[in-house]
Amino acid sequence: MDTRESKTPEEELEHLREVKEPEDFAHPEPDADQPEAKSPAGGLPLILPIIIVAVCLLVVAMLLFGDGIM
Repeated sequence: MDTRESKTPEEELEHLREVKEPEDFAHPEPDADQPEAKSPAGGLPLILPIIIVAVCLLVVAMLLFGDGIM
């Protein structure tokens, strides 16, 4: 049983054109099929350093002002 997706000759020719077209490194653009690639990054890259600094300050405060284990 053949499970391959059959393509019309026009579809096959279009696929070959897309595959053989060299990538344009001088003018890179996000793919039109991926609108999320055009949008800027969300808030995570901004809040991540803040969280890291807060955790470091908390650890230092616990070491300096903590009761100690022993």
